[in-house]
Amino acid sequence: MIGLYVLGAMLLFGAFKFLRGVYYIRKAKRLEAEIAVIEGRTEAMNAETAAAKAERKAQQAAAVVALGFVPEAELDTDNALPVSPEQTAAVAAVKAGDWEAGAAYLEAAGQDWEERWQRMRPLSEAAAEDDAWLLAWRAARPSDPSAALVNADTGVLVAWNVRGSARASHTTQEQFRIFRELLLKAQEQAREAQRLADPADPVPYMVEQSISQGLGYSHEEYGQLWAQIMKRDPKLLSAHTNAMQYWSQKWRGSHELALAFARECAAKAEPGELLSVLPLIAYIEQELHESDLKPETFFKEPEVVAAVDAALVDLAAADPADWRSIRLRHPLAWFLFWQDRDAEAVEQFRHIDGHIGAMPWRYWPKSRYVYARDWAVREVTPGL
Repeated sequence: MIGLYVLGAMLLFGAFKFLRGVYYIRKAKRLEAEIAVIEGRTEAMNAETAAAKAERKAQQAAAVVALGFVPEAELDTDNALPVSPEQTAAVAAVKAGDWEAGAAYLEAAGQDWEERWQRMRPLSEAAAEDDAWLLAWRAARPSDPSAALVNADTGVLVAWNVRGSARASHTTQEQFRIFRELLLKAQEQAREAQRLADPADPVPYMVEQSISQGLGYSHEEYGQLWAQIMKRDPKLLSAHTNAMQYWSQKWRGSHELALAFARECAAKAEPGELLSVLPLIAYIEQELHESDLKPETFFKEPEVVAAVDAALVDLAAADPADWRSIRLRHPLAWFLFWQDRDAEAVEQFRHIDGHIGAMPWRYWPKSRYVYARDWAVREVTPGL
């Protein structure tokens, strides 16, 4: 009897355990179902929130566009200002094989060396893609200083296209080898252009500035090159902005050397000569390459604010018809945005909007420009 009692008890206990297991399994399933419902509701709420945010963002963007600003999709990231019809026609002509149109376009700059530099580059870019027309030009006029100039600049562009824009750690040794070979060839071409040039023309020496970065000219060698440029045109804006790259930490200098060079050049300039852009470039490069610097604090430091104020005075003194002023307006808009000077920032954004192939925007996706522009516009527009 006792054995039967024990056996019954064991069976009863086993049944209890089984039923308890079934209970917990069912409870777990109910909990899982409830959790799934909760997660589904959470995902739906998150989706609704994201959709609401996206809708709000789209409405804000549309409101800014309604005020006359350019939609993000239509921003030109290649040019700092609208391309002239003359440039468009000249580039189209040379691509069709008409080198004489390119020669006439470049010669029309006369002794406006800044204009000659700006006209040379789109021709060089066209030749870097297909140089048949340039070869025909050089064959027809072997001693033409303009043909030699474009040839040298084309060589530089081809070399840098091989090098690419990636950091050294992401560039192959084979790329570096070919890059150096091409730059050495471009150096010879630049020296030829310098020999053929008008003795007053600094542009062939400016072509060598990019070569100096890639080949690693010593400071003494670069000083000699700089002296050749300065004795021909001591206030040439593009030459100075090119020099800022050489003196930057990412190439052959340091933040300290770049800022010292920038301040010295800006201090020597007269109001309206726009060299006040140089310290702004130095600060941008420093903030980009020092991870512990944050623009919301660094750009509000007294010395940076003073540099921005000086640049605004310089800009106000410039000839309103001077297209070079756009190169100062681009960084000014960025600094004024970070300094919470939104009304002043919006004034600059109105001048530059539509064409953002300039410092500092060229370092980032165009969404960075749109964010800064739209923020400043919303801050100064009631109800936006």
